[in-house]
Amino acid sequence: MNLPKIWVPPVPRTWGPGKSATFLGPVLILLAAAIGTAPILFHGPYCGDDFEFHTISWFDIHQTWLHGHLYPHWLSSANYGAGEPRFLFYPPLTWVAGAAFGFILPWQLVPIAMVFLILGATGLAVRKLALEALPNAPATLAGCTAIFSGFTLFTAYERTAFAELTGGFWIPLILLFALRDRNPSGKLFRRSFDGSTIPLTLLIACCWLSNGPAAVMATYLLATVALVASVLMRSLAPILRATIATLLGLALPAFFLLPAAWEQRWADLSAAVDYPVFQIENNWLFARHADPLLMNFAMVLHRASMLAGTMFAVAFFGMLTVALRHKLSDRSKPFLRRWWIPLSLIPFAVLFLQFPISLPLWNLLPKLRFLQYPWRWLLVLQAPMAIFFAAAVWPSSTARPWRRPAVSALCCLAFLSATGYAARTFLRTCDTDDTIPRLLALYQSPGGHEGTDEYEPTGSDHWLVPTGLPDACLSSNSDTILGETSPVQSMPVWRPGQGTCDATPSAQVRQPEHLRIATVSPHAGFLILRLLSYPAWRIQINGHPAGPLPQRDDGLIAVPVPQGPVTVTADWTATPDVIAGRCLSALALLLLSALALLERKLRAPQVS
Repeated sequence: MNLPKIWVPPVPRTWGPGKSATFLGPVLILLAAAIGTAPILFHGPYCGDDFEFHTISWFDIHQTWLHGHLYPHWLSSANYGAGEPRFLFYPPLTWVAGAAFGFILPWQLVPIAMVFLILGATGLAVRKLALEALPNAPATLAGCTAIFSGFTLFTAYERTAFAELTGGFWIPLILLFALRDRNPSGKLFRRSFDGSTIPLTLLIACCWLSNGPAAVMATYLLATVALVASVLMRSLAPILRATIATLLGLALPAFFLLPAAWEQRWADLSAAVDYPVFQIENNWLFARHADPLLMNFAMVLHRASMLAGTMFAVAFFGMLTVALRHKLSDRSKPFLRRWWIPLSLIPFAVLFLQFPISLPLWNLLPKLRFLQYPWRWLLVLQAPMAIFFAAAVWPSSTARPWRRPAVSALCCLAFLSATGYAARTFLRTCDTDDTIPRLLALYQSPGGHEGTDEYEPTGSDHWLVPTGLPDACLSSNSDTILGETSPVQSMPVWRPGQGTCDATPSAQVRQPEHLRIATVSPHAGFLILRLLSYPAWRIQINGHPAGPLPQRDDGLIAVPVPQGPVTVTADWTATPDVIAGRCLSALALLLLSALALLERKLRAPQVS
């Protein structure tokens, strides 16, 4: 197979003799990931913005698996035991990984293991992308730079956004396969299907299964990079490859994406973007607000703005240095231009999206406002910034021998300083209620925990669900208010002495996706279940399907029951959109297999 001649800057290929340097780079990156994770170990109890959200999800998935449900949909512990459809809408890869770690590690170590693995994967992915144009040493430096970039540590330490953090390794790999051109002299089909389409498809699918905002950014990034690469290559191959990979990459995870898209009408997902703190207009870089509702978020925005300013400065410094050193505009080096120019456009595009002038674009492009914060695009800036920095500071082959160890030592010092600063600035002193043992105790208690605004079913208010509810409450009226508030207790609380329930039968079966209550009703009325209403629940009364049920303000299911023996069951069912999503995923898998055979045939040597 004829490969294109790849330009590399005049720097040494290895740090040492033989093949040892091939393994030295990944080892150094894993060591850097360990250093980046170390402050969490020494800090003590670890917590952050999304910490409770993720850990409770891990606990619930872990418990659901023990009940035999491999792919759960319902978070049963939310809303004080009434549940919510979180797993229908939140991508599954990170909560699956966290729950799986719970079988082999103490729960206190699970978030630390997640951070280490994601940081290590980020560094290795950036290194792999950099190796397309840089030798081993500066490529490894680029991987380490990505790990210690302020935004990575900010996301890992303060925001604890484990799912979003995965974009740090999906996005560089997407760039890698989007920019590859292994058959530059071939015809359109051979140039398009050169072995990159299938991995690109799988990467897009994995990104969508990891985090929605990261996947939105990755999809728009791929489209833009493919367009630029097509212009530079004077070929439609990058666009064709990106189009096929995107379509299949969206179809493969259709078992999750299709229900999540279709069932948005059944949940209040708009809460994720409607609150002022989540709106794009309130999150431009260095913005200041007089609104008291935004004051608590001002510190987060300030830190993100400072990190953005630093990352843009490093990126533009690296770009300018590389341009002056290697003459990126030289038309005699086609690979140089085709590879570096798309990367060099990313910082400018990300910078444009940080200010109000870009608002029409945010309003025009589908799902872009779903990102909530413009500075989330720093996740995309991370890899180009690291690569340009490494290419700029690493000495050339003609430099004096002492410069390479000197640059290495200075970079190590800078990385350690960045880690120390991030640990002092981003790591928090956790309240007792935020620690893993306390969250685990909260999860295991019968009372459960509060729910999430965006996952509450349409037409209900999960803040009206009382704490302390029994499995079921028999009442003469379907709209009976079960809980009471007080001047010292704003959340509604149910107590047996309130007299709102004529009977409180217990469930014989109460599993994450199955509920069964058999009792003798002293009178006809309504059995109000400690379960939020959702269309996927199949409710049966004495073995017969329940008809249309009355709607309560708190969203709890109220089932009409006759006097005498009664058995009420609630079972989670696969709705038509779920079945369609599974079928589409199966079809996409068949098409991907056919594409693999096609690529294999096109890559086979031609017999003249």
